[in-house]
Amino acid sequence: MPRKRRRRRRNEKRIITILPKHVFFLLVFLTAVLMFLSYRFPTLLLPVRNAVDTIVLPMQKGINVVGRSVADRLDTLESIEELQQENDRLKAELEILRQEAQIIASEKYELDAMRELFNLDQKYPDYEKVAARIIARESNGWYSVFTIDKGYEDGIAVNMNVMAGNGLVGIVTAVRKNSATIRSIIDDSSNVSGMVLRTSDTCIVSGDLNLVMTEGKIKITMLPLDTTVRENEEIVTSHISDKYQQGILIGYISKIEEDSSGMTKNAYLTPVVDFEHLDEVLIITKLKESFDLDE
Repeated sequence: MPRKRRRRRRNEKRIITILPKHVFFLLVFLTAVLMFLSYRFPTLLLPVRNAVDTIVLPMQKGINVVGRSVADRLDTLESIEELQQENDRLKAELEILRQEAQIIASEKYELDAMRELFNLDQKYPDYEKVAARIIARESNGWYSVFTIDKGYEDGIAVNMNVMAGNGLVGIVTAVRKNSATIRSIIDDSSNVSGMVLRTSDTCIVSGDLNLVMTEGKIKITMLPLDTTVRENEEIVTSHISDKYQQGILIGYISKIEEDSSGMTKNAYLTPVVDFEHLDEVLIITKLKESFDLDE
């Protein structure tokens, strides 16, 4: 027992405790020595330096490559974010420009329409007129029968003549408080007493919606057999019409032919109004005077 205790005491005496500050001071001392030797004897530590470079330089290059890669990725992410922000800004500006262009186009269209109505008004100065906007039409895509936003409160009455473009559109067939129905000259039930402007030959301009849709023309009947009418001559409303004011341009003649009865001639007429694209019209507020022949 005494011998074992003596051995334990000897082992305990051999344990040496090294504190962290001792290690620090030792490393500082070694570093100082190496710096001095490196400065004083440059060739002495060359092998050590080479060995360190062999180990450290590849690691340093790898760290540099990784660092550059990370930096490039961060720059790329920042660029993508900046590009996205710029793209969003440009999209917003483009949308604003698109809306402004639509407004300008709409205003130009309305200005052109108003100018067209003004020119038409000046063409027929003897008639008082009211402008109206079309608010509904039949579902066939053509303005054969349609509704305007003016009614008897605005002075509109049945049988008032309606114009647009360069001439006659049709006639008022029904009136309500704030709206009215218009039947155009291309409607199948329409018959207008017309006249060849140059020769004063009278005729009947009969509506034919299918013919207008397929060929852009309507039919003229009851031309005198001896008429000297030629193609492209003007057809206007006749003085003998009981509903239409005299002298309103309807269209131009084309394709003259003799009727199957051999007593009259027929022809086709190209209207001066675009009945596929109408927006606003003028209503002549004066009715055609009628005369009682029995008086």
